[in-house]
Amino acid sequence: MLKRLFLLLVVLAVAAAGLGLWARQRLNAPYRGFVAEEVFVEIPAGSSVASIANRLVTAGVLPDALTFRLAARLTGADRRLQAGEYRFAGPSTPMAVMEKLATGDVYSFNITFPEGLSIVEMADAFARTGLGSARDFVTAANDAAGSASFGTNLRSLEGYLFPDTYPLPRNATADDVVREMLARFDQILTPERRAAAAERGMTVHEALTLASLVEKETAKAEERPVVAAVYVNRLKIRMPLQCDPTVIYAMMLARKWNGNIRKTDLQIVSPYNTYRVAGLPPGPIASPGIASIDAVLHPADVPYLYFVSRNDGTHVFAKTIAEHNRNVQTYQKRH
Repeated sequence: MLKRLFLLLVVLAVAAAGLGLWARQRLNAPYRGFVAEEVFVEIPAGSSVASIANRLVTAGVLPDALTFRLAARLTGADRRLQAGEYRFAGPSTPMAVMEKLATGDVYSFNITFPEGLSIVEMADAFARTGLGSARDFVTAANDAAGSASFGTNLRSLEGYLFPDTYPLPRNATADDVVREMLARFDQILTPERRAAAAERGMTVHEALTLASLVEKETAKAEERPVVAAVYVNRLKIRMPLQCDPTVIYAMMLARKWNGNIRKTDLQIVSPYNTYRVAGLPPGPIASPGIASIDAVLHPADVPYLYFVSRNDGTHVFAKTIAEHNRNVQTYQKRH
């Protein structure tokens, strides 16, 4: 009797070892049942492990549902599988597939909007992704302007679509992108930054408008607080800002911009032309980044009223018109 029991235990041990070996081999065996270069699988929120396994089998990602369910159970990931769209290219093991879903490694691609773009320029960047047309993006921005709430009634979201890199799903729409950009701006507009604007006697809209001018005038981080100070100093004494990028923006709105600005263009009739209209323009002329926003909220303590380009990406600053004219003669007239 004992001998038979011993033999039975040996048989069960061998069987268990064999089953374990089979399971390990099955769980770590690469498989590819789809013929396309890649396949995408959408996992809806609230899906059970069984339904997820069936979707993966149908898509040719897994050889069978049982192996995936076993992998999820053994690793304890059966309650951690996350919804979303997943991309598979090439053979994958059931364990690797399970880990992909457990960590939420959903498919996305990035779209980057650099600082200093207008909505029209952002629309062109959006169109290049293939997600929609430039018109779609402009329409989405216009539609969202009425519902945005940043302490003012906005006619346009110009300046409020925060420049950043955004991960997007394959089916993202222009509305989705605009919402993400507005949400990011809302994150950037912290209570501290709102308070800093108020302390300087500016609304958020005014601060953002001024920041857009700083963004367009210089790409040098160390210059931004100084450029901001020049404009703040001019505003204090009611001196025209005379910002060339505002003229360019006015020309873009009038569809007269061809890449060149002439002296006669400085007289274009527009509320955005800071050569003709004193004070800030009606709104931002582009989307500023954090550095330009913070430069406006914390401008340098300098007495400058003028600056001119050195033609190398930097600027030289001056306190008086005489000093400024000499700088113009040095850095502009001889080029």
